[in-house]
Amino acid sequence: MGSSWAGLRRAVPGDDADELTWLLFRQEDVISLAQARKHLTSKAIRHRVATGRWRQAHRAVLVAHNGPIAAAQLRWIAVLAAGPTALLGGLTAAQAGGLRGFPDRVVHLLLPAARRRAPLPTGVRAHRTSHLPDRDVLPLGQPPRTAAARSIVDAAQWALNDGQARAVVAAAFQQRLVGGDDLHEVIDRMPRLRRRQLILTTATDAAGGAHSLGELDLLGLVRRAGLPEPTRQQVRRDAAGRRRYLDAYFEEWRVHVEVDGGQHLDPAHAWADMRRQNDLWVEGDRVLRFPSWALRADPEAVVTQLRAALHAGGWRG
Repeated sequence: MGSSWAGLRRAVPGDDADELTWLLFRQEDVISLAQARKHLTSKAIRHRVATGRWRQAHRAVLVAHNGPIAAAQLRWIAVLAAGPTALLGGLTAAQAGGLRGFPDRVVHLLLPAARRRAPLPTGVRAHRTSHLPDRDVLPLGQPPRTAAARSIVDAAQWALNDGQARAVVAAAFQQRLVGGDDLHEVIDRMPRLRRRQLILTTATDAAGGAHSLGELDLLGLVRRAGLPEPTRQQVRRDAAGRRRYLDAYFEEWRVHVEVDGGQHLDPAHAWADMRRQNDLWVEGDRVLRFPSWALRADPEAVVTQLRAALHAGGWRG
């Protein structure tokens, strides 16, 4: 899905390339019928399709090869089929901007509420909006798409469930696609936003340092249990002087909590985590580690151990 079938074999056009060649290069070998007619006669277009050099991907959208259709080409097909005001939106726009970890074959489009929608290809989902200021559109996005913060907010409100919505917001901060108050600024302009409070809370916590979904689950558990709130992503230096980031650190009581996700099953990651943990133990911190699934499946046990560690460190709550 990452590289197009044709893209693996395509080189940047030479200085003597014509406008059609450059257009196909910019659009991942996808072209609308209207665009094609500016460069070719109808007869020439029909010949390319009939001989298999091109294929018809939708009523008025063509692909300039006959191999498999890749994700990047599906996005162009969707935008060109929907018309000139269509934008990639939500999860699709976020993926085009670099978001990883959320595979989805559905292409999400954002269309003006008053715009009449053209028939769309299979697998394309259109969403309507009456609120789309210029700042929410990426100026140089190809294909045209919403800016990062608007894309993440829309992806969260269109998500299948609350869990996926939280995961998308957390991942956007963790992967440095958004930061600070980026999402808050968008949320403030969208009073009828679905999942408004959930997105706002998750963005606030993620901007404060709890970037992974496991860290956000831990923070929610701590608050519900009435425990003191930790510092997230606290910077410490190990024995070699390297900067290390702690998932959650109760500094006054010197209790450090690490939430282990799936990456911790990898031996290289596991050994790096062990070395970091050993450095902290040498310094005298209490280190607790929980798998992310335990925060949801066995929260009572997590709270019991965490409360015991805090009491051992001198907490009187």
